[in-house]
Amino acid sequence: MKVLYKNANVFTGNNTDFEEGIDFVVDTETGEFVSDTDVDQEVDLAGKYVMPGMINAHTHIVADPYEKIATLGDKDVTAATSTFLALKNLNALLTDGVTYIRDVGSVFDVDIELSALEESGELVAPGIIASGNPLTMTGGHFSNGSYEVDGVDEVKKFARLVMKKGARNVKMMATGGVSFSGETPWDVQMTEEELRAGVIEAHHKGRTACAHAQGTEGIQNALRAGVDSVEHAIFLDDETIQMFLDKGIYIVPTLTAPWAINQNADELPDFMVKKSLAVEKAHRKSIGEAAKAGVKLAMGTDSGTAYNNFDKNSSIELAMMVDTGATNLQALQAATINGADLLKISDHAGSIEAGKLADFIVLDDNPMQDIKALQADKVVYKKGHVVA
Repeated sequence: MKVLYKNANVFTGNNTDFEEGIDFVVDTETGEFVSDTDVDQEVDLAGKYVMPGMINAHTHIVADPYEKIATLGDKDVTAATSTFLALKNLNALLTDGVTYIRDVGSVFDVDIELSALEESGELVAPGIIASGNPLTMTGGHFSNGSYEVDGVDEVKKFARLVMKKGARNVKMMATGGVSFSGETPWDVQMTEEELRAGVIEAHHKGRTACAHAQGTEGIQNALRAGVDSVEHAIFLDDETIQMFLDKGIYIVPTLTAPWAINQNADELPDFMVKKSLAVEKAHRKSIGEAAKAGVKLAMGTDSGTAYNNFDKNSSIELAMMVDTGATNLQALQAATINGADLLKISDHAGSIEAGKLADFIVLDDNPMQDIKALQADKVVYKKGHVVA
C-alpha cells in the first residue's frame, strides 16, 4: 500500500529547517519513501513536525542500566539474559524515536545476530550496526566483555575475528573510563600502533572503527590512528579540536553517561561517582567547544551504563548537546544525516527522500525552535509502520 502524508512541516535531514506544506509518500510493502503519485491512502499532517528517525551511534543493548537483571561487565552473565535485555532495550529505543543504532560493546554476538534478524524482516527493532565484543588491552576497560589484545598482531587477529562473525564496526579501548574500578579516564591503554592496526583491518573491509577515548593523550592516539569516531572525548584542548577538524573525524559525545550517574549518585559505588563528578564539567565544556569549532558530531548516549536508560536519553542527549553550545540544527543533524554518514548507511537511512527507509518521527512541536520538543510524546514509524 502507498500512503501519502501531506501538509507536514518536514526536516528531511538535508535541509536546514522544517519546511512547511511538504508531502511525501511511503510504500508500506517495501518500507521505503517513494516518489509515486498513485496512492491508496492519504494522511493529513497539517500542523505536525516530521523528521527522520534518530540514529544513536553508541549503545550497549545487552546491558541493564538499573542492574536489576544483570551487571555490565559481569563475567557470569548468560546469553539468554543478554538477549532478553537486548530485545527489551531495542523496543525502548523505538519509543524515544530511535530507528537505527550502532552497538559498540556486546557479548555472545547478540548484537550481530539481532542485526541480521532485523535486516531480514524477522525482528521489528531499530536497524543495528553491530560491533560484537570490543578490543581492549589485557586488564583494560571493559575487559570482562572484550577480547583482550596485546600488540599489533593480536589486534589484527581479533579485529578480523569480529568482522568474520558479522561486525560492521571494530570498537577499541584507547583509555580507561568511569564505570569500572582500578582505572581512570586519563589512563592510556591501547597504543597508537594497536589502534591503527584495528583501523586498517576495518577499512580494508569497508567497515568502520571507533575508539573509547576520554583523556587527551588517548584521544590524540586514536585520531592519529585514523578512527572514524572518538567516543566520549571528555578532555579536549585546542590542539585536539584542531586535529578533529583536520582529519574530519566524528565525536560521539555521550553526555548522558556521566549525567545519569551524577543524578543517581546515592545509588552507585563511590569510585564511580567520584570519577563521574570529576569529568562532567570538563566533558560539557569540551563538547561545546568542539561544536562551536565545527567538529562533526554524531549522537550517542552510551545507554546501558549506570542509570543511562534507553527510552528517554536519546532525546535528552540532544538537549544536552544544545545546552553545551551546539545549535539545534547541529543536534538534529547529529541524530540523522551525520549518524548515517558515520555508520555508512547514508544510502538507505538518515534522511527523508525517495529510495530510503521510511523511518520517521511525527512531533507536535518544532525541535528546531525548542530541542526539548523531542522529549514529548511522538509517533514513530519504522519501515513505514507505526512502532511507537
